[in-house]
Amino acid sequence: MKSSFPHSALFAGKRVLVVEDEFLLADETRKKLNKLGAVVVGPTPRVDHALSLIEDHQIDAAILDVFLSDTLVFPVAERLEELGIPFVFATAYDPSIIPGRFGGYILCDKPVELENIAQGLFGAPLSDA
Repeated sequence: MKSSFPHSALFAGKRVLVVEDEFLLADETRKKLNKLGAVVVGPTPRVDHALSLIEDHQIDAAILDVFLSDTLVFPVAERLEELGIPFVFATAYDPSIIPGRFGGYILCDKPVELENIAQGLFGAPLSDA
């Protein structure tokens, strides 16, 4: 499938972990990623399950919702960082909730815009393309 967007095509062949607790949003993201040729790992709404998926599957990148029911996704971000796996935060909340140590990671507003996420995970800024 050829995309008219320069970065979203970079999802092709990538194994992308989706951590999201809103079922409809997770399912929509999964479908869009599949159309772009990505292999979706998950989606999962739980930190413990996300950590298990990271250990049990090859992951090339991840899209993380910050608030998962009554917990925060930061243990997942820490593990991904330890493994050198790129990730982005997707949230509708104020970016000030993200700890400073994760300040370099792109924060994408919901609903998820895969072009922006692809650029953050795999691509150079559009001006460098």
